[in-house]
Amino acid sequence: MKKLLPLFALVALSPAYAATPEETAREVLAKSPIIDGHNDTPHQIAELFDRDFSKFNLSALPADVLAKTHTDIRNARAGFLGGQFWSVYVDAALPKHEAVTRTIAQIDVVRQMIARYPENFAYASTAAEVERAMKAGKIASMIGMEGGHSIGDSLEILRQTYALGARYMTITHSLTTDWADSATDAPKHDGLSPFGFDVLAEMNRLGMIADISHVSEATMHDVLDKTTAPVLFTHSNARAITPHPRNVPDSVLKRLPQNGGVVMVTFVPGFTSPERRQWEFERSAVAGRAKTEFSGNPVGEKAAVDAWIAANPQPKATLAQVADHIDHIRKVAGIDHIGIGGDFGGVDELPVGLENVSTYPALFAELVRRGYSKSDLAKIAQGNAIRVMRGVEKAAGK
Repeated sequence: MKKLLPLFALVALSPAYAATPEETAREVLAKSPIIDGHNDTPHQIAELFDRDFSKFNLSALPADVLAKTHTDIRNARAGFLGGQFWSVYVDAALPKHEAVTRTIAQIDVVRQMIARYPENFAYASTAAEVERAMKAGKIASMIGMEGGHSIGDSLEILRQTYALGARYMTITHSLTTDWADSATDAPKHDGLSPFGFDVLAEMNRLGMIADISHVSEATMHDVLDKTTAPVLFTHSNARAITPHPRNVPDSVLKRLPQNGGVVMVTFVPGFTSPERRQWEFERSAVAGRAKTEFSGNPVGEKAAVDAWIAANPQPKATLAQVADHIDHIRKVAGIDHIGIGGDFGGVDELPVGLENVSTYPALFAELVRRGYSKSDLAKIAQGNAIRVMRGVEKAAGK
């Protein structure tokens, strides 16, 4: 006579009691909270509050402020944020000395933020410190400089920003520098200049991650040709899905397995949605024509652009489109080369379903629906980013 399964076993085996995608996502993120590669809240603190921490409480921001920062502690906790590279951003067009000064001021903003909320944030400069902070229930807080202009063409300043805590530097921002070509400016060096290679070598020696978001395709390849350590794209998507110069072409994605680097998929609408990218391109063309047609008549110029926008509503990016980029990167580079770099606080608008830092689990639930395993989710959430940090430290002999 066959033994009957106990009732609790039958319940566990019943499809009706299978975990939902949302439950699976939350289960994984509870064990492997997200490490995000790029968040511009420090910039928002400078812009909205002039770096005065007495003017706000980051524990829970009012709705109008949260609409700009997309980040406060309450929502970060709800979103299972375990580690954050806080962006140290200053305008790429600043004179060199001013860019350096403001970069140091922004590093101070991050340091103050961590110090003022010690029950939630813990400064981390190594992979081991990140893991230790998360184990203690804190949000591991790292510093990333967004743009090579931040060092004022000086290896000495590079070394000192590392000493102050910066653990990655984006090789360029929106403008080409004296030593590296940007994705969104005219090229001058066909990638890196000789001094650019010196900067990269010094970053490798220090143990500072080379972030190759924002750089031209030629610069991406130059970095991959010469770096001795894994790289990050801290906030970029797949160019094959959305043909924006800020995104990563397949020619570069194919090289990531050899390098060990990671693309931290971003939520910027124009990098995410092909329709949004095309709309932005057409709007720019309309604005250019209006500027010529209504030269000296700013009212007429604005009216022409506004009329075009009214007739051509702006498309919205979606959470599913972010997942499409993850799918493509997995197909070309592999699951070990994907992370998350939302760019919260750095954009005026976000994809539907990803409006602030509380929404990470919704993206991971979508990946569950697409067949990603728990192991896959853990790698995307944090495992791949920690591996890059360890690889950079190993290459530096640390």
